[in-house]
Amino acid sequence: MEELLRMSGITKRFGNGILANDQVNLSLHTGEIHAIAGENGAGKSTLMKILYGAELPTEGEIFWHGKRVLIPSPKAATALGIGMVYQHFMLINELPVYQNVYLGMEAGRFALLDKKAMRAGTAALAQKYNMPVDPDALCGTLPVGVAQKVEILKVLARGAELIILDEPTAVLTPQETEQLFVQLKRMRDDGRTIVIITHKLREIKELCDRVTILRGGKNAGVFAVADVSEQEISERMVGGSVNLKVEKRPARAGETALTVEHLCVAGRGGKKAVNDVSFCAKRGEILCLAGVEGNGQQQVADCLTGLRKHYDGVVRVLGHDIAGMCIHQVRGLGLTHIPEDRMTVGTNQAASIYENLISLSYDQGDRAGWMDRKGLRRKAQADLETFLVKGTPDMPISMLSGGNMQKVVAARELGCHPTVVVANQPTRGVDVGAIEFLHRKLIALRDSGCCILLISADLSEVFALADRILVFHDGRIVARIRDVEHTSEQQLGRYMLGIEQMEVTGDEA
Repeated sequence: MEELLRMSGITKRFGNGILANDQVNLSLHTGEIHAIAGENGAGKSTLMKILYGAELPTEGEIFWHGKRVLIPSPKAATALGIGMVYQHFMLINELPVYQNVYLGMEAGRFALLDKKAMRAGTAALAQKYNMPVDPDALCGTLPVGVAQKVEILKVLARGAELIILDEPTAVLTPQETEQLFVQLKRMRDDGRTIVIITHKLREIKELCDRVTILRGGKNAGVFAVADVSEQEISERMVGGSVNLKVEKRPARAGETALTVEHLCVAGRGGKKAVNDVSFCAKRGEILCLAGVEGNGQQQVADCLTGLRKHYDGVVRVLGHDIAGMCIHQVRGLGLTHIPEDRMTVGTNQAASIYENLISLSYDQGDRAGWMDRKGLRRKAQADLETFLVKGTPDMPISMLSGGNMQKVVAARELGCHPTVVVANQPTRGVDVGAIEFLHRKLIALRDSGCCILLISADLSEVFALADRILVFHDGRIVARIRDVEHTSEQQLGRYMLGIEQMEVTGDEA
């Protein structure tokens, strides 16, 4: 196959001495789907940011169609024919689809927008790649799977030959994932090259033609996907064996830890984001709230953790009605929270790793009003080692990769002997080795009598951890699943999409 792009000897050093990429080589062929895999901090995102012009390499060369090029900005990358779809979408919610697709390259003359041409162009692209979307729909009203299609259409409208996708299936149902794969293969067959950054080994095997593995900022191998197993990919990523199967014994549920009764939360345009939801969760079990993002799970988590004050209904944590309590008081009951958004809610980006780690425990063990700084520093260092965080305590947390940042949040929230854990997307963006570790940690907490409320869009994680599942759609619980082992991903996906509902009888637990 013809070589479309080659990155040769790419090295990236940051000002604080971090070596993110160390003489990395990457070759991409025209008309292939290529995976970039590796542990958190392995240099995947940095390498792709260099390719997209969001970072400049310290050393190395980039060749596009055989010619050496400089890519100093995303604008320069777009001009070459390189596009990127980030995991966190960059749409303007107040604008319709067609204006998002053509943002910055609007059709028209004499300062007048040719809306008809932009609508037609959007519709033509959507039809060509089988991405059904209403050009006039406001992006803020779109389900997450459709919003992702708009992001891809934006890149296609700019004529991208090479499209980079960062964790493209992180928030999709199995049905949406299958549909995306069909669309990506159609783009590949049309001669486009697709690069995906993913931690989902099964998807690499199902979708990709080749995989480049990075470890510690260096190349750890390039393979035809047909020639390697999931286990071999994971071992190359982490440099050793990884147990991909979660081992857990049956739950021994105890007393009720969380109670939600007739919870209603207002949403946009007078619609209810949560509509008359009731359930309870017990100590010694993992209860999962499953659903496509934007169907009420986030608002339920906000109510349980004290982040949302205005709601109708009753929320109890360990028997205490938390209405009117501040976040500190809710946490004082023994509840900890791994939030969905690690950047704005889970961490203080202006602080160090150490300061983020001690934010729950700085006032513990103090003597006569003095902080036990030595003890806190020892614990922070121990947490970094236990949770395999690639960083030092005094490093700004903003310098960490997303996956390592997630590990810091998990270390803080799971390392303080909680009674209740609200874990919202706890392993999003972390590598296979860290997923294994965090899953074992959550199961160990469950077995010690902790109540775990898991919110996850990763169905592999749902089936690996959940003792019971509540499926959310359109702000309501549409299925309550006790027999997790005998429920398929496809069946769960149908509940999540609202195609089917489960008849609920008996208790509301």
